[in-house]
Amino acid sequence: MGMCLPCFGGAADDVVVTPDPETRRRQLAEAAEKRQKETAYRGVKNPEAVERKRKKQEEVEKQAMTTSVSGGGGLKWQVG
Repeated sequence: MGMCLPCFGGAADDVVVTPDPETRRRQLAEAAEKRQKETAYRGVKNPEAVERKRKKQEEVEKQAMTTSVSGGGGLKWQVG
């Protein structure tokens, strides 16, 4: 009959050393960030251009918000 257990002589070589918790946390965070980027840009040929357009749009929206808040010159409706 054959043995089901591996040879005990080489068992120490098969042990995988786990990194300390801080290193493991950092690795997991990096992997999650990489997955998010891959998912966000799936099917996009030029992700840098998409990122530039998104930042430009955010700047335009931010400027519009500051202009509308400081200007106060919105449309006024009169009920009459």
